[in-house]
Amino acid sequence: MTTVAILPISDASGKKIYRAIAGDKQSTGRTAGEALDALTAQLEDEEFSTLLVLQSFRPDWFFSAQQQQRLAELMSLWRTARDRGQELTPMEQAELNSLVEAELKAATARSAVLLQQIGQ
Repeated sequence: MTTVAILPISDASGKKIYRAIAGDKQSTGRTAGEALDALTAQLEDEEFSTLLVLQSFRPDWFFSAQQQQRLAELMSLWRTARDRGQELTPMEQAELNSLVEAELKAATARSAVLLQQIGQ
């Protein structure tokens, strides 16, 4: 199964846009849906069969405001490094990976709660 992350970011002019990322493929769009549509066009049928997107850009008990802030900071550093042909430090990259994993687990937990609520 391919994991897709959709993150709010700012473009060069400071306007909010969205970046969809799946492995080594990525796309951007004015909305999360537009970014996702552009990304799915790049994916093979085997990579993309079922998708559940739970969009919550507000802190909750699954992923805190502090985690969101740090993730945003690290993503900004990552984009700057990438644009310069550089990489994050190993410690920053490990922290970024950990936060991405934590947000994925948070999305999974949100999905489970939603499914429970639907089933009641």
